[in-house]
Order: sequence, then structure tokens, then C-alpha cells
Amino acid sequence: MARGDVRARVARLVDVHRWAAGPTLVSTLASGTAAATTLVIARGIGAAAFGHFTVVLSIALIATVAMLTSLNYVMFQELPRAEPADRPALVTTALLSTLVLGTVLFAAGMLAAPLLTAALGVDTRTLAFGLALALSMTLNQLTESFLRGLKRFALVAALKLAVAVVYLAGSAYCLLALGIEDAEVYLGALIVTNLVFAVVAVAGSGVAPRSWSPVLARSLYRHGAYVTVIATFTAVLFGVDVIFLNHWAGRADVGVYSLYNGFPKRLLGVVFIDGIGLVLLPMMATMAKPALMRRIARLAPAVAGATAVFSFAASLVFFLVMGEEYPYSVGLMALAAVGIGLHTVFNLYFVALSMDGVRGAKVFIACLAAGTPVALACQAAFIAWWGLVGGLVAFAVSNLILVAVVVVAVGRVYRPDGPVAVTPSTREADR
Repeated sequence: MARGDVRARVARLVDVHRWAAGPTLVSTLASGTAAATTLVIARGIGAAAFGHFTVVLSIALIATVAMLTSLNYVMFQELPRAEPADRPALVTTALLSTLVLGTVLFAAGMLAAPLLTAALGVDTRTLAFGLALALSMTLNQLTESFLRGLKRFALVAALKLAVAVVYLAGSAYCLLALGIEDAEVYLGALIVTNLVFAVVAVAGSGVAPRSWSPVLARSLYRHGAYVTVIATFTAVLFGVDVIFLNHWAGRADVGVYSLYNGFPKRLLGVVFIDGIGLVLLPMMATMAKPALMRRIARLAPAVAGATAVFSFAASLVFFLVMGEEYPYSVGLMALAAVGIGLHTVFNLYFVALSMDGVRGAKVFIACLAAGTPVALACQAAFIAWWGLVGGLVAFAVSNLILVAVVVVAVGRVYRPDGPVAVTPSTREADR
């Protein structure tokens, strides 16, 4: 395709999606505010307390996968194409089913606390906070998908920004005016803000309790099965490193690791998720997939390098505002930047494969199944041997392993001379 054609195509996409520019900018600002709040809390409560905060968040991220079961992705797809009269049943069934499942899993987790706390290396209180945060995050993400599925983009962006500003202001007041350095205070505030968002979002989503349908519930959970499998793999792959570090090192090291690794990942999410949605995803969805995979393979080294440089440069800025408990090391940040660059390529392949429906999901799941055991073994070994440094090395190596597996699989499945497969939608496959 000629360069002029590419430019014209991008210009047309931008023109068609111009309405989304405002909500996208506001949503990006909200995500940036939330990321800034994490820095404020990390600096104010110290490395050890922030390590506790990070451990709770890591438990929550893993548990959220089981509670949410990807129903937010289902809502993104089903609500826009549903008839207006059918939308209350979709929203209600998803909400009530998630509330029941989330509550059951919270109770089951607390009943199994003796086993889980021993496996995770935490106490019962930490587990309880992790599960409570998971339930609040589940409701937050699900109800946000309601608003997005109903195309209320301006409302969801404004609500996200309002909640983020309130959380930042409340955290700053607790730190600067009250001098509170207990991580659980900020975890509790995060739980409350998630629930406030969910309540407001539900109020604008047309929930009708009598429209709940067990048949529809089964269909929704079946729809999200593939994405849930992928989410389970990735939640474990990129969440268990904190658990390992908490076990073999200490909470102060967990707090420092979160700043070197966790914050750049969150910054990447702001740029990658909020930034690419306007133009890149529609282009990926309409391109021939073999051509798309070849283009990504050519761009991958440049994408990894650019992201690594951006992450390394950004670290110079946010480390300036941190205290002595978060010492800056050029070597550690270089390790972290390499890992972030590789992680970006991994995410790019995930997005591209997700644009190929069921076939792409199956390819990605097979890659995760092949690469996860090796990646987890590397994480356990490196963190046990080298602690904080091992965690950063393990993150980079894990992503390198996964990217290598994906590249090999994509090269075999998406050959230029191979058959062009038309993947049915999930709803059609269910029939």
C-alpha cells in the first residue's frame, strides 16, 4: 500500500471517529491522574507500606479475573448490537450474575484462608483486603463496560476523571494534612471509589431486576470463555512475580520493584490502551491478518526500542519526586525499560490476534500454554536467587519467551500463501 493511501486511510478513520477525541482525552487524563496518585501514595507511605499496597493489588488483579470472567468484553460487543428493548436484560443479567459470583468467590476465599495465606505468603487480613478490592474492581470494570457498550462515552470519561481526582485529593489530604502512612487506608479509599463509580454507572445503565435470565447468563459466560482463559494466564504471569518477591525478599523490595516495573506498566497502559483505540484498532480489524502479522513483525524491534527509551526517560522524571526509600539506579531502570519494551510487543500481538476472533484467541491461548511454565520457572528461580534484580530480569525474560513463542506460532498460522479463514463471531459460533 502506498504511503499516500495509508495517510488517506488514517485521515478517514480520524474523521469518522472525531467524536471520540474528547472522551478519549478525558479518559487518558483520568488514567494519568490515577497513575499520579499511585506515585503520591508510594512516596508518602514509604517503600515497605507501598510493598503491602502492591501485594494486595496483585492478589486483587488475579482474583478479578475469576470474578469478572471477561463479561466486560462481552458487554463491549453485545450491547452496541442489541436491540434497545433487549439491553436492560443484558445489563441486569451481567450485573446480578457477577454480584452473586463475586460474593461467592469472596466467601470461598475467606473460608479457604488457611490454605491461600500459606500459598501466597500473606496474612488473613491482607487476603481479605485483596478479595474486597477484587470485588470492587470487578464491579467498576463491568459497569464501565455498560456505559461504553451503551455509547455513553462522555459520561464514562467524566465519571472516571471525577473519581480519579477525588481519590488523588483524598490521598494527598491524608498524607499531607493527617500524616497517615497506613497502606490499608488508601486501599480502603480505592475500594470505596470503585464502588462509587459502579453505583453511579448502574444508575445510568437501565438495570431492571426482573429481566434477569439464566439462559442469557449461560450465553454471556460462554461468550467470554476464551478471553477469560487469556486473562487468567496473563494475570498469573504478570502478577505472581510480586508474590514471589514478597516471599523471598521483603515488602520494601516489593515497593521498590513496583516503582521500577509496575508504574511503567501502568504508564504503558495509559499510552497503549487509551492512545491506540481511536485509529489503530479499527485498522487492525479491517486488515488482512497475514499482512497485519507481517507488518507487526517488521515494526516489533522499533516498537520495543521506542517504548524502552520512553520508559527509561520517563523514569528520570518520576524518580525525582520520590524519597530516599526509592533509590534511582540506571542499571535497574535499564533492565525495567527492556522488559517494558518487550511487554509492549507482547501486548501488540495480543491486540492483533484478538482482532481475528476465535482463531486468534485460540492461537494466543496455545502460545500462553506453551510459554507460561517456562516463564514462571524463570520468575521463581531468578527472584529466589537475586531478589529485586531477579524480578526485573525475570519480567524481561518472561516477555522475551512469550514473544518468541507467539512469533513462531503466528509465522505458521498466518502464512501469506495459507488459506484465508473467515472466523465467525462468537454469537454465530454459539449457534
